[in-house]
Amino acid sequence: MCPSEDKYTDEGRMEESSPSKAVIPLAIVTVVSVVCMCATAIVVATQDNGSASAPLGSGSGLSNLNVILNVGDTDFATRGPPAGDNPCAGKKLDLPNIECINDAIDGKPQAGANVTKGYKGDMEVDVEPIDKPYWQSGLCPVNVHWHLGAEHYSLGEYDEAGKGPKSAEDDHDDHDDHDHRKLAGEARLGYQCRHYDANDARFTIDYEWKHCVDMKVGETYEVHWPHSAAGSCGTVNQYQTPFYDGVFCNLDMDTLVTLGAQDIANNVGVQAQVFTIVNDETYYYPDLMRGMVVDGEMGSDIAYYTGSTTGTSRDNTICSQYSPITWQVDRKCH
Repeated sequence: MCPSEDKYTDEGRMEESSPSKAVIPLAIVTVVSVVCMCATAIVVATQDNGSASAPLGSGSGLSNLNVILNVGDTDFATRGPPAGDNPCAGKKLDLPNIECINDAIDGKPQAGANVTKGYKGDMEVDVEPIDKPYWQSGLCPVNVHWHLGAEHYSLGEYDEAGKGPKSAEDDHDDHDDHDHRKLAGEARLGYQCRHYDANDARFTIDYEWKHCVDMKVGETYEVHWPHSAAGSCGTVNQYQTPFYDGVFCNLDMDTLVTLGAQDIANNVGVQAQVFTIVNDETYYYPDLMRGMVVDGEMGSDIAYYTGSTTGTSRDNTICSQYSPITWQVDRKCH
């Protein structure tokens, strides 16, 4: 089955704003479920005459690498892993979590939760995020995965006032943060959108999942697309599980330690987009392989910041050393 990554980060608060009314097609999650299959690599086939190479990370330790930019026909996740060795397997670099007061963190930004428009955190950082589509900077997506509930917080879109099948069942009127984020089993429920309507069949009729069998119609999910300039871009090994293998496929520790903070943020990033699942073919989108949906309101209001990888193993006292990386987060719930 498709593994969710049930993680969340700390919350923030801002003044009230208006929620959106868009909903996600069920088909979107069907595509995601294929993408994040439990496989070492997912096939992305390109024609020989449909690709070109370009240098990466000019001025950094990555400048001697090339990325293949896909411009030809593609075959997304319709076959099993390729035969032979996976050159990205086991390439995750070992950077364990450490206490936030440790000198090794030394001002490295951590992933902020609050992406509400107008919100500004207290931490000053001197590293700039990538503020244009990742492909324009030579990065390619190396994985697609989802989180139950939103890790990020956007007031009026996905926040503590949101509802879903589980929260409605529990009827947590006080929206206690701890309870609001718990779900049966090990999964923890993040922030939710405000679209759910228990009286609307689109949010309540079950769907027979083929891959992501733990997904539930009506719930909120945050979809992530990790990107890297050091991935095996444009090859059959581009998409990897775990995603760290894809991020570091062509980058070793000896090279990493020579890079400055800005070099890393320029070459590694994550896209995030939040959806409520509905059982309605009207909202069909055929492709979530290559990144977030950009269509009308979708993908139009983006928060850009530099942070870190996320997860329930990190909090205000335990920090991630996978930092700084660029985050591009859609503020709207769809």
